[in-house]
Amino acid sequence: MIPRLAAVLAALLLSGCAAFFTPPQTAALLAQPPADLPLSAERDEVPFFAQTRDHCGPAALATVLADTGLPADPDRLADAVFLPSRAGSLQLEMLGGARRQGAVATRLPPDLQALLREVAAGHAVIVLQNLGLDFAPRWHYAVVVGYDLTQRQLLLRSGTTRRQALPLRTFEYTWARAGRWAIAVLPPERLPATASEAQALDAAVGFERVAPPARAAQAYRTLLARWPGNA
Repeated sequence: MIPRLAAVLAALLLSGCAAFFTPPQTAALLAQPPADLPLSAERDEVPFFAQTRDHCGPAALATVLADTGLPADPDRLADAVFLPSRAGSLQLEMLGGARRQGAVATRLPPDLQALLREVAAGHAVIVLQNLGLDFAPRWHYAVVVGYDLTQRQLLLRSGTTRRQALPLRTFEYTWARAGRWAIAVLPPERLPATASEAQALDAAVGFERVAPPARAAQAYRTLLARWPGNA
């Protein structure tokens, strides 16, 4: 029984980290980096709020809100987005928490290159990772603040680590296991660099539900400046 158990555990570890394989988006990005994308970028000025307990969601949200100059108190945000019954924060709470603080929270394309382009455009990005396995998940929110294609690294504000340098392929595995979920949190005067028209419109509609009318109108004006034909 012991050899059989060891074999099962070994198989699980290999399937979890896929140590000898590079996932598809990382492989494509490294094989042919886009000519219009800088090889590296880092926003060292992005604030850092160390996570306490299971409060990676409030810490990540405080990080991006502070980066845009909006109120950012992790303890107060925890009251709004942390669910004790789940020992964490759901994506809907993260979106709603950002909007209630005056920011437009926009879903981004599920593409690694989109994360890099947002950083290059000067935007920090919240991502959801699964640091466990598919059948035993360990959910975690972090903030992408930089990357280096020559070093094959992504740079994160994560947990209690101000500057976590994570191999791109490791990040992609953990991100893919969480559904490649990512959001940009910006004031209504700015749009993410990579969001589609549909994603930007969905974000503006969500913002309108909680924002003062003048700020909601600003979000729509910003959207129409990029897509003037939107009905």
